Amino acid sequence: MSLPFTVDAFFGVFARYNEAVWPLVLVLWLAAAIGLIATVRRPGAAASRWMTTLLAVLWAWGGVVYHAAFFAAINPAAWVFALLFVVEAGLLAEIGLRRGGLAFGQAAGVSRIAGIALAAYALAYPGLAALTSHAYPATPTFGVPCPTGLYTIGMLLTLSRPAPIVLAVIPTMWAIVGGSAAVVLDVPVDYVLLASALFVPIRLFFPKPSSRAPDGAATRTATT
Repeated sequence: MSLPFTVDAFFGVFARYNEAVWPLVLVLWLAAAIGLIATVRRPGAAASRWMTTLLAVLWAWGGVVYHAAFFAAINPAAWVFALLFVVEAGLLAEIGLRRGGLAFGQAAGVSRIAGIALAAYALAYPGLAALTSHAYPATPTFGVPCPTGLYTIGMLLTLSRPAPIVLAVIPTMWAIVGGSAAVVLDVPVDYVLLASALFVPIRLFFPKPSSRAPDGAATRTATT
């Protein structure tokens, strides 16, 4: 794969980004950790709205703050990525908040387990990246696109019904784009991101009919 920037330039973007936005990256990580715990322990309308809001913020942040403000300096394609990330944030807000059509944490079986594992991996991502590639601050932290993609795909897998296709397209595309650059850019932690591109299509085409009802009540159907 040929890239329009060097590996050093790529990690230099992370260094500038982290120095500029700290400690907001820690705030994003804490919000995501609380959201995951709340969704796992007490899935329901309140947890789903929290999670939807968080995901929309993460995608808007990745588009405007990371791609447009930092990554575009070394890669013109970042403007396209920024637009797609903002579109995903809008879709999350429209489907999950305005329509109330997303019920996170209510899937059953393998889909639920895989989703929680991916989201937890996304939270561990910054530490794993620092251990396996470059030291902080020249390393991806939570809130940049790849852990956001991992966290989102994980949470989409926990939905009571398969995610609306329109909502799954951009995260899956980013998993392919971001994950495929892992070898060239020396980010082995992104191998899981590349593999996660398969998870949403599998969930879409082989949905599990049963779901986990919150607090023993019947699971409410999510509007798609």
